[in-house]
Amino acid sequence: MEKKTKKIFVNSISLLLFFLVIGVLLWQTQGHIFFLFNFGYIGIAAATGELLFAILPKEKKVIGRKISQLLIGLYMLGVLGFLGHENMQIEGFFLYLLAGIFSGPVLHFLIAKIGGTLLFGRGWCSWACWTPMVLDFLPWMKPKHGRLKYWGIIRYLHFIIALTLVLILWYGLQIENFDKYTFYKFNWRMLLFGNLLYYAVAIFLSSILKDNRAFCKYVCPIPVLMKIGSRFSLWKIEIDKDGCIKCGLCEKNCPMNIKLLSYMKNNQRVLSTECIGCQQCINICPENIIRYTKKLDVGFKECLNFKNENSAQTIKIQKL
Repeated sequence: MEKKTKKIFVNSISLLLFFLVIGVLLWQTQGHIFFLFNFGYIGIAAATGELLFAILPKEKKVIGRKISQLLIGLYMLGVLGFLGHENMQIEGFFLYLLAGIFSGPVLHFLIAKIGGTLLFGRGWCSWACWTPMVLDFLPWMKPKHGRLKYWGIIRYLHFIIALTLVLILWYGLQIENFDKYTFYKFNWRMLLFGNLLYYAVAIFLSSILKDNRAFCKYVCPIPVLMKIGSRFSLWKIEIDKDGCIKCGLCEKNCPMNIKLLSYMKNNQRVLSTECIGCQQCINICPENIIRYTKKLDVGFKECLNFKNENSAQTIKIQKL
């Protein structure tokens, strides 16, 4: 027990130090102490959530993740976005890149949603994103049906539309000629409109499909970027093949409809870029044989449960 307690605190402190190092480096290179405060706060929020997740009993571990999600999501959207007038959406990222401004949105995407995926995969989606921050309080965390096949193409179209819109606005409205105040005000309005639209679409999809993560699976454009680095993520879920009793609870409770046991049968970690690191599979496993591990591996095959395939998959699991 003492060894386990020590590991819990080491993991939490390591996470905090990771963000503090980023904050110090940016503070020293960019000359603004705000970077230290910004990444220090995110590190404290993430480490607090990780600590609570580790020490709480299985049935309450989700509280730790939701606290991290709330602390980071509200800060990113409320403080940096609405108060700081930084557009943290993907449209803001594109605009800041075009303007050559190395500011909040660019740093956020480069660190959390591009570079960070090489370490944590799509953990951002489950521990920090402000859209699921609201969606995960809806009553459909465990999807009743599999994914809707081919609907995932919508997020790629969304990514293209967002980029195209920004290019049209940039060259059509000649945003590059805006003064600093007007530029930030324009970005703030885009942030307000974009988030209202995102929340409306996300809640609508969740309610009609009875799936909290429907927006993440079909509409959100961010995974288009995140899935690239996630393939090479250092931390991934691993299932102990020898200890597995083939109950299928991990798959039934996976909010992203991943065929977790398919990877196990292939002697692989869960290589799906749809994994958001929520660790619901770890919490639900009755044998405690699912865990996060660190090593270098990569896979390009997505094993996912689609609608109307679930019953056949359940029969298959029972026969194993």
